Amino acid sequence: MPQTDPYQPRHEHRFTFGLWTVGNTGRDTWGHAVREVLSPVDIVHLLAEVGAYGVNYHDNDLVPAEATPSERDRIVRDFKRALKDTGIVNPMATTNLAADPAFKDGAFTANDPAVRAYALQKSLRGIDLGVETGATTYVFWGGREGVESDASKDPLEALKRYREALNYLCAYVKDRGYDLKFALEAKPNEPRSDLFLPTTGSMLAFLHTLDHPEMVGLNPEVAHEQMAGLNFMHAVAQAWDAGKLFHIDLNDQNYARFDQDLRFGSQNPKAAFFLVKFLEDVGYAGSRHFDAHAYRTEDAEGVKEFARGCMRTYLLFKEKARQFNQDREIQALVKAACADDGAMTPYLGTYSAKKAKALRAHAFDLAALRQRGLAYERLDQLTIELLAGVRGSARAGRA
Repeated sequence: MPQTDPYQPRHEHRFTFGLWTVGNTGRDTWGHAVREVLSPVDIVHLLAEVGAYGVNYHDNDLVPAEATPSERDRIVRDFKRALKDTGIVNPMATTNLAADPAFKDGAFTANDPAVRAYALQKSLRGIDLGVETGATTYVFWGGREGVESDASKDPLEALKRYREALNYLCAYVKDRGYDLKFALEAKPNEPRSDLFLPTTGSMLAFLHTLDHPEMVGLNPEVAHEQMAGLNFMHAVAQAWDAGKLFHIDLNDQNYARFDQDLRFGSQNPKAAFFLVKFLEDVGYAGSRHFDAHAYRTEDAEGVKEFARGCMRTYLLFKEKARQFNQDREIQALVKAACADDGAMTPYLGTYSAKKAKALRAHAFDLAALRQRGLAYERLDQLTIELLAGVRGSARAGRA
């Protein structure tokens, strides 16, 4: 009897893709499309074929902006039927507030109040659509919320407008009784020179100024933090620590390049490994959404290989994380680095006047502190060997 592939995606892995990801035609700034346009129904069936769990979309990915009411209803009906027929679900939706020329100066933060009102209208309709197709998370990426010149926009006024828009939309969701939460997505630049709220940390600070912060969390993206030269796993950890990791976008990125949206784990495998390890160790139960697309070189079969590759790489690193956690030598090094004989317990933890007095009087052996080696070189090398396949389950448990 043939063995089951341990890296075959299953429904419980919660792997999702956007209509705009596997539906990407390969068009870029310098070249025309190289692949056929796929309908939303075709994409749902493609995702079912490769073993995905769900599909996400921007409002106009599903329903073109120029669609009549009857066309809109037909498109949504066909999409929902495809979801039912395949078992694919729609966990997340979002509104495209970047592509329309009306949003050239931003959407929620635009100087023109008519543009801000249109952005709200478009978002209201997108929220209705998302709820209709089953979405429980709604993402906001402010792709045009920024400036090329600081002469053009007061940043305090822009943040005020951003806040007012999100407060408005939260109130709408509550008024309609929707089971929906929002997730904000940060990015430092592109397509604007400078975007407001450029990192996960800045988004985290901002959401606590909202009227309903309990409804709003974060949707960090690998490439967006790496474009700023930051450690994505650290951003995810901060969001998780705050209870605000509502969704996550997985892809890969070559530092300091344009937003590449590469296949997950294809550029920075060690960083991807530690991200997967973190998500699995803490028990993240949300979607693993791949906001990436196939190389421009690929045909329709190449797109399927891209999608399979994203999911397979995640599962490979999930298994490597299990091996890391069970490897005795690795864990011995981790334990030694964090060794605690209890001698500092009287001085650490919650402040008290007694602790502070004792700490002020304590004499540290600075020579010992300065000389101690932590064996991080060995620990990192063992990690590399684990990822390279020369140290795995066969060695797990050996010192």
